[in-house]
Amino acid sequence: MHKCFLLLGSNLGKRIKILESALEAINAGIGKVVQKSPFCKSAPWGFESADSFVNIVARVNTQKNPEEVLVAIHEIEAGLGRIREGGGGYQSRTIDIDILFFDDEIIDRKNLTIPHPRLHLRRFTLQPLAEIAPDFIHPVLGKSIVELLDSCGDNSVVQLKPNF
Repeated sequence: MHKCFLLLGSNLGKRIKILESALEAINAGIGKVVQKSPFCKSAPWGFESADSFVNIVARVNTQKNPEEVLVAIHEIEAGLGRIREGGGGYQSRTIDIDILFFDDEIIDRKNLTIPHPRLHLRRFTLQPLAEIAPDFIHPVLGKSIVELLDSCGDNSVVQLKPNF
């Protein structure tokens, strides 16, 4: 059984309902969600939008390998209305699911990088992750999630358990 941490985010549509549907689809298609953070609300990161994000981090026990998890994630996103635009860059979206960690594996391929290469730079990722895995050690950086959060240069406001 593998331990996989996923970050889910949405800033379009009925964000909470979409995230709850994504968690159900993860349970059905990837593995058992054994832990999840509170919902968090934050401004978009890396682009401008009037629509704030709602994020949640989930720990999933899975028998799938990282590539199979990625394929399942793309299927879940498509099923929830995610349209991937070519050309890169951040944009508003109904759902985004990122693999943050997969056991202690380090993977660097064209289509898959684990640990997520920017997770240590993003308060909206670290804060909910610290709620469920404060002592998890980043396999590349060698620091716990709490240590990464304490040293994070991102001063964005992340509201844990916001009133919607």
